[in-house]
Amino acid sequence: MRIALSADHAGYDLKTLLLEWLTEQGHEIVDLGTNSHESVDYPKYGAALAAALADGRAERGITVCGSGIGVAIAANRNPACRCAQVAEPVSASFARLHNDANAIALGARLIGPEMAKACVTAFLTTDFLGGRHERRVEQLGEC
Repeated sequence: MRIALSADHAGYDLKTLLLEWLTEQGHEIVDLGTNSHESVDYPKYGAALAAALADGRAERGITVCGSGIGVAIAANRNPACRCAQVAEPVSASFARLHNDANAIALGARLIGPEMAKACVTAFLTTDFLGGRHERRVEQLGEC
């Protein structure tokens, strides 16, 4: 799977860990930065993730900041992105099952590497249920 990956400075370490781990699993990663601990503005990285989904460079996206909240808000400004901030795998699964989320946001200051991997695994391996959820997802594009 082609996965876009972005982070601000607070999420840099977790992004780097996920990039290596996902690459080892055979995924193609579109690395959107940041690439250091130097302070940056998180909206740029949430927007970059959404743009990669909108233009087809990636099928799914993962973005990381300190809490996961800021990058999720930024990503969701783009109507092509349905980004859910998650902190455990059940929410990551429901984001896919019911909301057809194409991105997740993780909080590097809130969860550790193993929980992040569990969230990503749930996100990448869960399919959208469709059915009654389809019309609701379509309505999201109209908001």
